[in-house]
Amino acid sequence: MDKEVLIHDGVSIKVSPTEDPDKVVIYFTDDITAFYKIKRAVIHDKGIYCNGIACMVSRELQKGGVPTYFIQQLSEREQLCKRVTLLPIEMIVRNVVAGSLAQRLGLEEGLIPSETIYDLCFKSEALGDPLINDYHALALGIVNRAELSEIYSYARQINDILVPLFDKVGITLVDYKIEFGRDSEGNLMMSDDITPDNARFWDKATGTRLDKDRFRRDNGKVGESYGIVYKRLRDHLYEE
Repeated sequence: MDKEVLIHDGVSIKVSPTEDPDKVVIYFTDDITAFYKIKRAVIHDKGIYCNGIACMVSRELQKGGVPTYFIQQLSEREQLCKRVTLLPIEMIVRNVVAGSLAQRLGLEEGLIPSETIYDLCFKSEALGDPLINDYHALALGIVNRAELSEIYSYARQINDILVPLFDKVGITLVDYKIEFGRDSEGNLMMSDDITPDNARFWDKATGTRLDKDRFRRDNGKVGESYGIVYKRLRDHLYEE
């Protein structure tokens, strides 16, 4: 892959242009980092699992009426997507208390809140992607009230589709991050890929973590755990 023509040269994904200015190719790598890129490693086949999971999830969301930038899977590691202008905001959907939320509020991991929690973060690496509220988002000029309402509506719709989907394969969808953007016609859509890199998946029967927390916490078997999520989802969606 020619780095000189990349639109985005990230750790876990690389985004390159196509002959169509409204489309891009996203390539998933085996690289993984944590703690603001201080901890690094290469996990064999991680990119294959993440791309496969992301494509399957995107198809299910589109079937459920959620607009996403996904167009089609091109290979084990690549997918074709609409080119979008990302909003400098991310939504973290939390069905179970874990990670930074538990630390911030002094709650026990595994606690199920009475209602799903929707956290907004301002995407600014210089500021550490701080947590913000609706009024901050409006003050920053990131979105207007109608757009913010639409983002929350999509987030709820996404959760209503994904929680039961993963439940059927014996996985608790603990939390996940999603981003939104606008295509060349100004249409708002989900512009992110839900994978074990940016979501927490716990085995329903054992509570075993099947996501990036295994890397953060030195639990080992990172690639194997990503593969479990991929294979369960694949076998459920494409069973003969």
